[in-house]
Amino acid sequence: MLKNKAETKRMNRGIKFGILFVAIAFASACGVRFDMQDQPRYKAYKKSDFFADGRASRDLPAGTVPRGMLKENKAFYTGKVDNPDPNATAQSTIDASGNTVMTTFPNMIDEFPVPVTKELVDRGQERYNIYCIVCHGPVGAGDGMIVRRGFVKPPTFHADRLRNAPVGHFFDVMTNGFGRMNSYAAMLTPADRWAVVAYIRALQVSQDPANLNMKANTATNTAAPQPAANANANSNTAGGAR
Repeated sequence: MLKNKAETKRMNRGIKFGILFVAIAFASACGVRFDMQDQPRYKAYKKSDFFADGRASRDLPAGTVPRGMLKENKAFYTGKVDNPDPNATAQSTIDASGNTVMTTFPNMIDEFPVPVTKELVDRGQERYNIYCIVCHGPVGAGDGMIVRRGFVKPPTFHADRLRNAPVGHFFDVMTNGFGRMNSYAAMLTPADRWAVVAYIRALQVSQDPANLNMKANTATNTAAPQPAANANANSNTAGGAR
């Protein structure tokens, strides 16, 4: 009987010690999380008295590149050749609508840096319907809805100047903007910009199917990308360049 009482007391002490240990460990863990959660820190864009420019958000140190952002493929990310001539400048003129338009396209690539597939063209059509059709119109003739409401008409994609323009030109204009067109780099990823370029070529073929030899080469295709099934006068289509 005495032995059982002693064992019971030891067991109770062990349980109490275990509960106390768990409680201390839990309190310590909560304390660490509390300290880390509420340690002094800056919120994005908050003012800072520590830095000379007063900004809490800092620029990347000079010469650094974020992981995954090296962008070694210049053709894919810029639409330009690997070693562009810094002295080559594009020639431009003013068209009948008052638009500044390029007449020469130095340093621009002539071939798509990605395979032109039906999926790429379909993606370009989808992006165009969202971002480009309001200005450039259903088939790229420059008759979009805001043009019908008084905005200056952009150049048609079906003029010889743009039919013969290298694919890099369209990508560059979407990336950097030109004339009255702002940059669409914030809305369209590089892959989506190439998709829209592919759809522009499809539109050009759709409006002049006899002219299949225009500059529409690809990395794996030798012929111009074929128009999507509904790339006709009643379809919603591609665009974004001067």
